[in-house]
Amino acid sequence: MESLPLLFVKTVVLRPYVFVFLAAFLLVGERLLGWRRTAVFFLTSWITAFVCEYSSTRVGVPFGFYYYTGSTVGQELYIADVPFMDSLSFTFLLFSSYCLALVFLLPSVARAGQRRLQFVLDPKIRTSWSSLLLTATFLTVIDVIIDPVALRGDRWFLGRIYGYPDPGVYFGIPLMNFVGWAVVGVVGLGMYFFVDRRLLPLTLHRDQSSATTPLLLGCALYYGVLLFNLVITFWIGEPLLGLVGMMIYLPITIVLVLRLLNRIPTPRPAVGTTSALAPEA
Repeated sequence: MESLPLLFVKTVVLRPYVFVFLAAFLLVGERLLGWRRTAVFFLTSWITAFVCEYSSTRVGVPFGFYYYTGSTVGQELYIADVPFMDSLSFTFLLFSSYCLALVFLLPSVARAGQRRLQFVLDPKIRTSWSSLLLTATFLTVIDVIIDPVALRGDRWFLGRIYGYPDPGVYFGIPLMNFVGWAVVGVVGLGMYFFVDRRLLPLTLHRDQSSATTPLLLGCALYYGVLLFNLVITFWIGEPLLGLVGMMIYLPITIVLVLRLLNRIPTPRPAVGTTSALAPEA
């Protein structure tokens, strides 16, 4: 049996795109939340995703029944028959969904002579129910593109790593799968919020632009993952799936652009609320 460090190195070599997205999450997360909260976010999202995947491959909850083929055993790291990179992907997907949700929900200001909004990282909104539910929604919606492409992994460099005993109605994906993604979003981010509220208060002494840049980078990460999957979709010859994905994201993207152009009303910053975070030591 090969050592864990060697299998981890093989996993990075086999799935470099996963670790590029992961590195982007860690760097942006540090700028937005600081290392401590970023580490908590990573752990709560990864543990939630792994437990849900382990459970679903045994008892069918919450994603519904599916199985891993084991076709890449020896080529990448598995934990309890679950590919490490699979549950790992939920960390940056949940974080980027969280950034996108905050851009829609946070108060913002626009200074004279500046077109770009500056977001105020209101602590109440940052860990609110609206942030939780909108983040889970964005996480679930992106899986509408990701999972059908992953299911066809034998037609690109992912490989055929999983399948369903009973193919579902949406390009072979059972609808229960999307319920599972929503559960991971709510539970994973809910656990993070629980811990976040009990950590030391965030140090708020930077200018307003310091929260804006990492939030926009988080949105760029979200759309980077989306674009990656759409490109793969058309590359493997699935134009209908690609067009469905584009149509789903067209209204979301239009509203996002209008938000960034300050065409959509947003809450006013609370009196005394500073606007950004300084990373924690």
